Amino acid sequence: MAKVVTFGIQKGGVGKTMTSGITAFLLAKENYKVLGVDMDSQGNFTQFLSGYDDLAVFENETVLEAIKDGDARPYIKVVDENLHLLPADDYLATIAQFLFREYDGNPSLALRKAIDPIRDFYDFIIIDTPPALSEQTINALGASTHVVILFETSKFCYSAVPRFWDTIAAAKENINNELEIAGILRTLADAKRSDSKAMIELIGDSYPDHVFKTIIHRRAKTGRLPIYGLWNNPEAKSAFKYHSSFIKELKENVGAKTNV
Repeated sequence: MAKVVTFGIQKGGVGKTMTSGITAFLLAKENYKVLGVDMDSQGNFTQFLSGYDDLAVFENETVLEAIKDGDARPYIKVVDENLHLLPADDYLATIAQFLFREYDGNPSLALRKAIDPIRDFYDFIIIDTPPALSEQTINALGASTHVVILFETSKFCYSAVPRFWDTIAAAKENINNELEIAGILRTLADAKRSDSKAMIELIGDSYPDHVFKTIIHRRAKTGRLPIYGLWNNPEAKSAFKYHSSFIKELKENVGAKTNV
């Protein structure tokens, strides 16, 4: 059964989409069967993995329709042999209205119901979430086995970590007792800034048993990935330097098999 990993925190600008997208891509390159699930109505994860800038190509064939039907299978898009995608578009913003007016069941477990039929097919299901606490985020936690907490090395993000930690704890207690924290990933670190270095140390001191050893530093080549793409990009290999190290840790932390 798939390891279902949500990448999240209730703050924007922390590298969730970039990190989750690269994770899905690199795991697929390691010959794992991977499904990426976009739970953010901005659709950037969908654009990043699919290569399509115009989300209109996915209209009426997204994660929203999968949730409404209670079955993701008809809406999964094949990006690559090992990498599939359950896309999102702007209409996902209407999910709360559907869940509380029309959904028959626990509204926090709607995504779980939709992906349950395909969990045995994949090794990993990677879920990208929006930058605020929402029905999308709660549904992602309800469907997941693990959470990666994204920590961009800033004071505001440091304040957001305990709030998201409490959200995860509540989700585990009330809707999903399988849920575990895979770790806190320090992202967008800037080696030239003393405040960034201080925040790296502070989060490590505050959560010594939960931070990943890998730190994702800012790199221009990584920042250009959405422009030049994940495929046939001569910069890609060097752009993945830190993420490759993170993925090794992630597989250990979630108990994934080492080879497929």
